[in-house]
Amino acid sequence: MKPVFVLNGPNLNLLGLREPAVYGSATLKDVEARCRAHAATLGLSIDFRQSNNEGELVGWIHEARDRASGIAINAGAYTHTSVALHDALKAADLPSVEVHLSNVHKREAFRHHSYMAPAVNGVICGFGPESYVLALTALHSLLTAHKKG
Repeated sequence: MKPVFVLNGPNLNLLGLREPAVYGSATLKDVEARCRAHAATLGLSIDFRQSNNEGELVGWIHEARDRASGIAINAGAYTHTSVALHDALKAADLPSVEVHLSNVHKREAFRHHSYMAPAVNGVICGFGPESYVLALTALHSLLTAHKKG
């Protein structure tokens, strides 16, 4: 099976340093290690990436169309602003899950709207690094169901 792309947007490279009261103390490397370990238990491989550049994220989603079996994406602030990422996810036509460490619905009102949500299979938020684990579990279920169907 092709890998699942786990894509991370702007400022996620600062996890563990940026607003630990909101995002926790785990670093992005910690999140990646947790994802790799959980993916292995599911029989999945992952391609874990981070960029502060919207265009690079769009390019990776385009790449995923041919090179990935699914996408887990934490688009960070682009979640609330990027029609380009929405369109790329729709065009990728892959099982996909939007991921957030914090519960965006308990935060500022501008974070309540997601351009990603209509383009993905589901949204997982509010569980810290466990949100990624849950997203991988959901993608595994979607991919398994797709294989059977």
